[in-house]
Amino acid sequence: MAAEGRPALPPAPDVLVIGTGAGGAPLLARLAQAGLRVVALEAGERHPPTGIATDEVAQAGLFWMDERLAAGGDPVGFGRNNSGRGVGGSTLHFTAYTPRAHPDDFTLRRDTGQGVDWPLGYGDLEPYYDEVEQFIGVSGPAEYPWGGPRSAPYRHPPLPLNGAARLMERACAEVGLRTSPAANAALSRPQEQEGYGTRPACTNRGFCQAGCSTGAKASLDVTYLALAERHGAVIVDGAQVTALLTDASGRVRGARFVRAGREETLEAGTVVLAAGAIETPRLLLRQNLANSSGQVGRNFMAHVGVQVWGLVEDDLRPYKGIPGGLISEDTHRGIPGVVGGYLLQSLGVMPVTYATQFARGTGTWGPALIDHLSRYNHVAGINVLGDCLPYDHNYLELSDELDARGLPKPRVHFTFGENERRMSAHAEALMRDLWARAGARDVWALPRAAHTIGTARMGEDPASSVIDPFGRAHDTPGLWICDNSTFPSALAVNPALTQMALSLHTADALITHLKETA
Repeated sequence: MAAEGRPALPPAPDVLVIGTGAGGAPLLARLAQAGLRVVALEAGERHPPTGIATDEVAQAGLFWMDERLAAGGDPVGFGRNNSGRGVGGSTLHFTAYTPRAHPDDFTLRRDTGQGVDWPLGYGDLEPYYDEVEQFIGVSGPAEYPWGGPRSAPYRHPPLPLNGAARLMERACAEVGLRTSPAANAALSRPQEQEGYGTRPACTNRGFCQAGCSTGAKASLDVTYLALAERHGAVIVDGAQVTALLTDASGRVRGARFVRAGREETLEAGTVVLAAGAIETPRLLLRQNLANSSGQVGRNFMAHVGVQVWGLVEDDLRPYKGIPGGLISEDTHRGIPGVVGGYLLQSLGVMPVTYATQFARGTGTWGPALIDHLSRYNHVAGINVLGDCLPYDHNYLELSDELDARGLPKPRVHFTFGENERRMSAHAEALMRDLWARAGARDVWALPRAAHTIGTARMGEDPASSVIDPFGRAHDTPGLWICDNSTFPSALAVNPALTQMALSLHTADALITHLKETA
């Protein structure tokens, strides 16, 4: 029966996908294009670009604001920081930063003796990287100085550099660090998008984290999800999954979910769990599914993400331009005493976000805070995105505290290791030096962690991983997982592009599997 105010559900599909972010959306489109009957359940609502205001406060609905409990020495901030709630997932509010992983990101343990290697390599994902970049319309430089081989250039030229990017470019040149315009999933010129129509060029307003009101940013609602619906996929929004359905043999057969306050079920031939590195293990742990290895919820990782801010004489208008316009990956490897590495990127920032971060990071309140914020147009930011090793002491568990639906809230334990502390200290010192060369004053740093990664690791060995290299659960028939919970290591780059590439990789494997078992 349909929930009140909601359309009736379609008949049992071939594949049910839970989540419509960077893990679920490309896969959903690929399966629909292959002629499969596919349905996606999304906990959040639709947020059409025309309904998105260029306003930070108004767009709180883009974020996953259900309470998640944080523990450990470096508790991770959730809410606005780490995940999305809506058709398109966190890509609704991601900053569109899309660097590729490097070949050596996949072989960290082989190269250093620490961390975990991936059961696939750069060569396995390179064709998918290229396909994603071309389809969503990544803007980037004609020649990129770092990383593995490419089979095609970026589809569009780079976006203009914002004020902080120009300062970073000059300061890096002084110390001999190479820089480049960054790869961004936002259009520098219009593009036709199948299933959606014409996406215009970016207007450089810089409010990417509050959603894109024009469709220039390649959030998945205007790219892969539009393509999926064009080919017959059904997306059910406002559907919070509370459990997976299993039969007597232990095979996953569908999902139970709450929609418009009523509980419903939907059966399917195969289920793909793409709910992210918090909600995916939360669902699995409730029923002890896919966990014969004991690895569900383990190996939680978050990127080193320290930021450095300062005031400069130039009127930068930090809300203007793509937030991460300039990149340097000269620190990807080779930092003394550090395993892995990090990238540097310039930062734009919206006013409410900056005010919140400054107050939290410096403990400044009252008249002193108001005085500082009066100089917001002169704020310059720079930050890093650094690797994080998997540790036994970082994990997700179910707490005794229940949410409004009566489900256990997830509790995430996270403490940076000594490697990440050394990396963060190295990065902060470098960025402070760069900002001193740029003439910044009142410089301050905000230690932070970014992204949620690694709680349902992929691997060849069922004893030490949850899924195989293609996304199939080792020990639970009918279940596949495709989100950043599957990353064996954090990578020294932003995860969105790699997750989209993995989504297509999993989709192709699933299509082959379904054909072979038909």
